[in-house]
Amino acid sequence: MDLLNLFWIFLIVSSLAPMVRQQIIASTRLNLLRRLEEKRGSRVIGLIHRQESMSLLGFPIGRYIDIDDSEQVLRAIKLTDPKVPIDIILHTPGGLVLAAEQIANALSRHPAPVTVFVPHYAMSGGTLIALAANQIVMDENAVLGPVDPQLGQYPAASILKVLEQKDINRVDDQTLILADVARKAMVQVKETVRRIACCHYSQEVAERLADELPSGRWTHDYPITVEEARELGLNISTDMPQEVYQLMNLYPQTMQRRPSVEYVPMPYPWRPSSEKGEQR
Repeated sequence: MDLLNLFWIFLIVSSLAPMVRQQIIASTRLNLLRRLEEKRGSRVIGLIHRQESMSLLGFPIGRYIDIDDSEQVLRAIKLTDPKVPIDIILHTPGGLVLAAEQIANALSRHPAPVTVFVPHYAMSGGTLIALAANQIVMDENAVLGPVDPQLGQYPAASILKVLEQKDINRVDDQTLILADVARKAMVQVKETVRRIACCHYSQEVAERLADELPSGRWTHDYPITVEEARELGLNISTDMPQEVYQLMNLYPQTMQRRPSVEYVPMPYPWRPSSEKGEQR
């Protein structure tokens, strides 16, 4: 076998290896989802967005909630018997308001209990989806986020602030148009939050959520902790199943030359002992 044939064999194996690895990971994910479904007696849906290497060239692609996601989630909900609970695992920076609202509306209409698991974060549209659940299960360090609408690179609330602080005769037409759209967006998102929250929360809590989350009180990437979410009136639990963490390990980030985080992957019931064998 000459050197050229060895080169072509190496090239073919290198090209197929990522696809084989992806298939193995996908199969492992499905087995773990099935195991969690059998444990909880529910339909488990994963809505997990991470930056992964896709295609043979391995370019990293960032993910967010889009129309394809809403179509898949709506189909999964449609295939679920009305008496079967739904568990949805959320890990997302947010995405399209239309897609997130479609998912939230479908979950709020499901007759059986809906539980949302947030192992790390569910921002913006992810928080909107979480509002449709009977219960939100979060890791102690996980966070939600505000759902204030964004117009391009500007928050709608900040655009409206310009009209309050500046003489309208000195505001250009484009800003006035943006302000009109921003006002409509604020009203629409507040009404959406109120309608979705009313399905599982009291009218008082729904009004508070509608006033706080879309108001622009925080920056769009502000982390709402477990404690703050409970203060807002959300039904939060921190009893996270171990299978959820295991599932997250099957959505690896883009491979780098050197990992930025390293640790021994095992639980420590106690701190490692010193050289003298003393436990601390």
